[in-house]
Order: sequence, then C-alpha cells, then structure tokens
Amino acid sequence: RRGEHVAIIGANGIGKTSILKLIQGIIPHEGGNISWGGNVKISYFEQEHAILDPHKTVLEEIMDRYPRLSEQQARSVLGAVLLTGENVFKPISVLSGGERAKLCFAIMALNRGNVLVLDEPTNHLDLESITAVNNGLVSFKGVILLASHDHEIMQTVANRIIEITPEGCIDRQGTYEEYLDFKDNK
Repeated sequence: RRGEHVAIIGANGIGKTSILKLIQGIIPHEGGNISWGGNVKISYFEQEHAILDPHKTVLEEIMDRYPRLSEQQARSVLGAVLLTGENVFKPISVLSGGERAKLCFAIMALNRGNVLVLDEPTNHLDLESITAVNNGLVSFKGVILLASHDHEIMQTVANRIIEITPEGCIDRQGTYEEYLDFKDNK
C-alpha cells in the first residue's frame, strides 16, 4: 500500500530474492495474480548488479541510459552517490562492490520510481554510504520492498515486516524492534 516500507526477512536461501523478482514479473509464478496500481513505477536494486554493462565506464553507463542528460548533469548525479573525479571514467568491470552499488543507486534516482524494490542494498557499502541510504529511504514517500539482513536499515526504514519461514509467512505492522518483541512474546 502507498507509503508502506516493508522489510522481507528470513534465512538465507528461503526465497527473498525470488519473491522480489516474482512480484516484478522477472521470474514466472505458478498461480494467482499480481497487479500493481496504474501509476506505479518500479525502481529495482538487484544485489548482483547484473543491470550494469562491465564494458562501459561509469559515465557511459549513465549517459547511454539517459542520453538527454548533459555530462555535467550526469556527473552531478554520480557525485550525489559519491562517485566523483576520475572514478567516473573507470570501467564498471574494475569497480568494487560498493562502487557498483552506488552506480545502481544513481540509476535508481534517475528512474524516479515510486516503488523501490531493494535486494540487500547495503551489502558492500561503507558506513557513510549506509547512513546516506538509510536517510534517503526513511524520507522516501513511496513504497519500499526491502530484503535485507541489515538490522539497522530494517529498524530505521520498515513499518511492516514480512518474515518468510519454511512454514509460511508472518506479516506484522510495526518496526523491526516491535516484530522482534512480538516473536519473543509469542
């Protein structure tokens, strides 16, 4: 629902990434219906960063996706995610995991989605970048679907928790801390 920030949690291998891909139609589902509102625009952060072309430079990746941007505008967007100076001329193939994540965040910002689907968005990021991501997500007015093991991001961002277990799903409104209290008192 509009304004919900949902954390999807569960053990490794339980299917969190598959659910995020399934609800977007990236992988097929066997039954039921998935429907989005008419004005939904999804921006997806994939933990493997497979959307990036390793043969392009950082700046080429942005300029090729958004040809109406000037180089200065593209560099400004990259600067906002702390990719600056000579780093914008690096081939994507040599970027660290954190640098690739930052580039994916720049692409998401340019997509201007109102639904953010985030699969382990803080993996590979330094503390400063994690703080920036948390702050940005907390202030985001649209829908967030977030799969993560990062307790801090779940606590600061989520207002609903869905835990996937071998027995099924547990769906609770509230913060991550409130969810843990619920589980402890169950």
